[in-house]
Amino acid sequence: MIFNERHLRRVLSSYIDYYQRTRTHLSLDKNCPDSHPIMPRKIGRVVAIPKVRGLLHRYDRLAA
Repeated sequence: MIFNERHLRRVLSSYIDYYQRTRTHLSLDKNCPDSHPIMPRKIGRVVAIPKVRGLLHRYDRLAA
């Protein structure tokens, strides 16, 4: 639920960040527009990072 214009802008900004940096795109061979390197398994455990106020998540490895 959006409460006012300021809240709408914050939610849209958060979603745009998620769309550019996290969401995979088939046209980019399942990569995101702002790609990041693949981390090897030995680096650490996988953690979920909430995005878009917790509606979506990004999964990254923590450095040991």
